[in-house]
Amino acid sequence: MKRKIIIAVTGASGSVYAKILFNRLQQEKEQFEEIAVVFSNNALDIWKYELNEDFHPVYPFRVYERDDFYAPFASGSSDFDTLIVCPCSMGTLGRIANGISDDLITRAADVILKEKRKLILVPRETPYNLIHIENMKQITLAGGMICPATPSFYSKPETIESLVETVVERIINLAGISIRSFQWGGSKEEE
Repeated sequence: MKRKIIIAVTGASGSVYAKILFNRLQQEKEQFEEIAVVFSNNALDIWKYELNEDFHPVYPFRVYERDDFYAPFASGSSDFDTLIVCPCSMGTLGRIANGISDDLITRAADVILKEKRKLILVPRETPYNLIHIENMKQITLAGGMICPATPSFYSKPETIESLVETVVERIINLAGISIRSFQWGGSKEEE
């Protein structure tokens, strides 16, 4: 069965993580039936500022407006199985942790958690204050995963993009998607 995944991009710094995530998922499009995309209010502005380009969706990505509560994944009756919020602002994380569904991103997270599906939040903030930590604890207790945008270095990345890929590959693996990625003690695993 092909996967149906939601990717939400919020106004946190770190648009490069979302861009490389989209690029990697585009390479694996045969594994997906649909990939839904939602941007928060500030996310597109930050994308343009940090990456010096506009976002241009290509198949298999379908973009939904942040206030489109008619999107299929706004309901538990849909068959979307995973929500990845990358990057995830601490404001979005806090609203999800406290059950505040004030836009399509937080509503989708609420649905994913209540249906016991896979929620992966990728915060890029540093350092964390106690409120951030408590909110991350609440998400974890509710069944979500916190995957900080903390790159690894054991693959000896030589570019910013390859460094970012260490996080993106981890996100994709957590989502249960089969890709070639660097494994500790070796190289990219064979498919």
